[in-house]
Amino acid sequence: MFDLLLPPRCALCRRPGSGLCRDCVATLPPAPDLGAPPGLVACDSLLRYEGPTRELVAAVKFHGHRDAVPLLGAAMARLVQHPVDVVTWAPTSAARRRDRGYDQAELLARAAAGALGRRTRGLLRRVSAGSQTGHDRAHRLAGPEFRARRACHGTVLLVDDVRTTGATLCAAADALTEAGATVVVGLTLAVTL
Repeated sequence: MFDLLLPPRCALCRRPGSGLCRDCVATLPPAPDLGAPPGLVACDSLLRYEGPTRELVAAVKFHGHRDAVPLLGAAMARLVQHPVDVVTWAPTSAARRRDRGYDQAELLARAAAGALGRRTRGLLRRVSAGSQTGHDRAHRLAGPEFRARRACHGTVLLVDDVRTTGATLCAAADALTEAGATVVVGLTLAVTL
């Protein structure tokens, strides 16, 4: 019924369809290989955070376009070169989660885990309440703080939406390592240059 009243549309061009149309997927710039931030053995990103990718991230984060997430998560999963035991995410702040009704990094992690045939576990909680969005480099480098919710073991795939300075991934990887992770591998939807 909802689809009859408001039919699904592409997150970018708004043409009828679901998630992302083929034409818009073709406009998304691939991410360069920037190497891993400290604390991670590898870190891959699917897209470069510019132009249509910025619009796509905003559509997912702020405009409820969760229908694009399965396609994005599956594409992200194809980048993973290390065997992983569990998939987790760098959680957003509680306030952001309440405002949006979801955590975009969690959605991406669950979609990537499904494509990899791995389980997803919420291994982290965010201690600092602030958002990184819109802050300068110095503030971002201070990064958020995370604590492990439970012990973890083996290789953990850590998912986030956008890698800017890498501070969020580093802080989350540190918390996972302190909780027992042997290896932490990063995976993001997009990366800034």
